[in-house]
Parts: sequence; C-alpha cells; structure tokens
Amino acid sequence: MTLQIEVGDRLRMVVVHRQGAFIHVTLDGATHVVDVRRVGDATFSMLVGGRSVEASLAPHRAPGAFDVYIDGRAIPIQFRQPGAFGRQQTEGGTPPTGPQKIVAPMPGKIVRVLVKPGDEVKARQGLVVVEAMKMENELRAVRDGRVGAVSVAEGQSVDAGTVLMVVA
Repeated sequence: MTLQIEVGDRLRMVVVHRQGAFIHVTLDGATHVVDVRRVGDATFSMLVGGRSVEASLAPHRAPGAFDVYIDGRAIPIQFRQPGAFGRQQTEGGTPPTGPQKIVAPMPGKIVRVLVKPGDEVKARQGLVVVEAMKMENELRAVRDGRVGAVSVAEGQSVDAGTVLMVVA
C-alpha cells in the first residue's frame, strides 16, 4: 500500500507491506522492518531497528487527520491520496490521470456508500464513509469522473489498503 502523509508542511511518501510476521515500511526511499503489536484500541508497541517505540493515534474531525503520539510526543499528520489536488499534489506533479482507486486509509467499517456504479461524480464529491477508531471519514473523488466498480457494501469491514471503488 502506498500512502502520502503530510507531516507539518512536508509531504512524505510511505509504502507499507506485510512480509511474514513483520511490516516493511519504506519512508522516502529508506526501508525499515517493524515488529508491531496492538496493546490498546489505538496504541501500538513497535520494535524498529532494535529500538522499542510506543505509538498511539488520536483522530481529528477532518478526514484522514490524526495526532500520532510517539513516546509521548504529538505529531500531527494528514493522510493524502497519492497525486491528489491542490496542496496535496506532489511538487512538480501533474494532475493524476487514469482510474482513481478509492482505498481504505486504515482498517474500519463501511458506514455509507454514497454512489453507485455509473454515477457521474465531481472533484471533492463524497463517495463512501468509513468508520475507523470511532470516527467517520468521508472519502472523496480526486477529480471528475464516472463510478465504475463498487466493491464494498454498507456494514462491511475492510482492511487498510482495500480498494473500495474505482472512478474512471
């Protein structure tokens, strides 16, 4: 799964994938092997490079916005869809083309599907509402398009990175 995460005024590219019992996280080109264990609702114990780190998440009202607490220090972050518009667009990037894969930013439950296959959508139009960590997050279209496949239904549980729908 590839993510863009805004930390302060810097946009970071993160690639996450599970390999066996470990998670491999590539941050700005450097790969780290992480052993993660959930120790609370939104608290995790991690071993990174032989160092033990405790991290927890606290969601904001804005979709995809969180405070990440690492060893007690708060770091505000914002998850972005890769290649999104405005401030979210990568430097020197061009607007994205091709199908938009709308993916779950984290594990959760589908609360509402706001569109159906064949619907025309406008940029920033809400597509699906996902509940994660007791917060509802509305995922929106990056640009104008037509809804293709919708692969989830209301009430369904999803993992992070699950493709929820495609907008062409």
